[in-house]
Amino acid sequence: VQLQASGGGLVQTGDSLRLSCVASGGTFSRYGMGWFRQAPGKEREFVAAITWNTGSTYYADSVKGRFTISRDNAKNTVYLQMNSLKPEDTAVYYCAATTSLYALRERYMYKDWGQGTLVTSPA
Repeated sequence: VQLQASGGGLVQTGDSLRLSCVASGGTFSRYGMGWFRQAPGKEREFVAAITWNTGSTYYADSVKGRFTISRDNAKNTVYLQMNSLKPEDTAVYYCAATTSLYALRERYMYKDWGQGTLVTSPA
């Protein structure tokens, strides 16, 4: 499946932003979807994931309570609503797709990746 992420930008601390990721070339409703991020000089890390079957969601501790992942299967789109943004949220955000129901926090479970969208929240 091909993934196209969008919605990044420059925001102030405390602002909100919604990222979108549109999928094509596959049966979107059968893919678990994840968001990862990579800050300059750091490893790519898990942010959030949503399963394809029950819509169960999982979050990194650093974003729990501030970020919300959701999906619209009719639009082949997964979203990441980011509220109360902090400078440490600055990163390139990637969406990814998996057919697995397990270990959704692990990068190696995801076969297909989008190109990334930059979110900047200056200190």
